Amino acid sequence: MPILPAERDPRLITVRRGGTLTDEHHRMLAEWAALCAEHVLHLFEQEQPRDTRPRDAIEIGRGWIRGEVRMRDAHKTAFVANAAARGLPDPAKFAALAAGQAVAVAHVAAHDLGAAAYAIRAAVASAVASEAETARVRERDWQRERIPAEVRELVLDDQHRRSPICWNVFDD
Repeated sequence: MPILPAERDPRLITVRRGGTLTDEHHRMLAEWAALCAEHVLHLFEQEQPRDTRPRDAIEIGRGWIRGEVRMRDAHKTAFVANAAARGLPDPAKFAALAAGQAVAVAHVAAHDLGAAAYAIRAAVASAVASEAETARVRERDWQRERIPAEVRELVLDDQHRRSPICWNVFDD
């Protein structure tokens, strides 16, 4: 299932690519995505304690934020983190995919919501069935509390618009 819309929102496209997103706000979205992925990373690491690919991806994403990593290198790392997800139980798989989405924000800012959505899916998958909805709301609210004020309205609007293609994890 695609988590990016067929038609891209110009607010999530950088100015140099014809959109309205500033570099500063792009970096804020990337850091928020890294926080979301990092919050559930333990679910992957419990399953695969020796596999550092998702953690490395989050760190490479932060290196991009600091200007130490090229966008192309960060983008390539997304595939490495995604590969770590293969064949794993859902909590670990979704946590690795969240890391892959987080580092991919360097390439496409709209992947921020992918990181958040996969993190929520990881939290839900790790809960017992009767607590799944509580886990979803708890993780969604934890994430929302950490959205930088400068991009909060954008992220919340994007969550509302894209929740249907993100497994409805952002629904209120």
